[in-house]
Amino acid sequence: MTLSVDVFWSFRSPYSYLATPRLREIRDHYDLAINFRPVRPLAVRDAGFFERVHPNWSFYVVRDCFRLAQMAGLPFAPPRPDPIVQDLATRAISPDQPYIGRLTRLGQAAVEQGDGLAFADEVARLIWGGTPNWHEGDHLAGAATAAGLDWAALDAAERDESERLDAAIAVHEAAQAASGHWGVPLMVFDGEPFFGQDRLDVLLWRLGQHGLTRR
Repeated sequence: MTLSVDVFWSFRSPYSYLATPRLREIRDHYDLAINFRPVRPLAVRDAGFFERVHPNWSFYVVRDCFRLAQMAGLPFAPPRPDPIVQDLATRAISPDQPYIGRLTRLGQAAVEQGDGLAFADEVARLIWGGTPNWHEGDHLAGAATAAGLDWAALDAAERDESERLDAAIAVHEAAQAASGHWGVPLMVFDGEPFFGQDRLDVLLWRLGQHGLTRR
């Protein structure tokens, strides 16, 4: 029997970026269905998020992600531009967010076209791998092609069906909240949440207890 895992994922999360190549590898090698569920970052859903976290939190995340990327052999650089518009000095989130809504809707459209996980991986490599102005030119189109998807159809869906895509994303966010955790990347199997790219081995162990097999 094919097992199934929900994956809640954000384009603004460097840890989501770091997890995605491994998630694709797991999907390729195991009889496992991954239900990719893109969500908006917590910083956008909760405007006061950065007011509550310790000031050192952001600095630690950057340092941690650089070393994890080095360990995994992945490129890593601050995104240009950041998927969310934020004043890094004050940590205030701008009410005007031109990037993250579009990215998340494109991710949902990619799910509906057949492979949201692959699209997210290819786009995250642009955002977090050092590509300047990843939102311009043919960068996103190239990511869609690399994921085996139809960019023109994705772009049209994001433009013409934004309300429907936003409604689907809202369902993902409600399911994430109901799972018992709020962060990303979040994998949920049989009602049990596994938070963070460093819990993938724990997830595999649990799946193995339930009969996970290699392809």
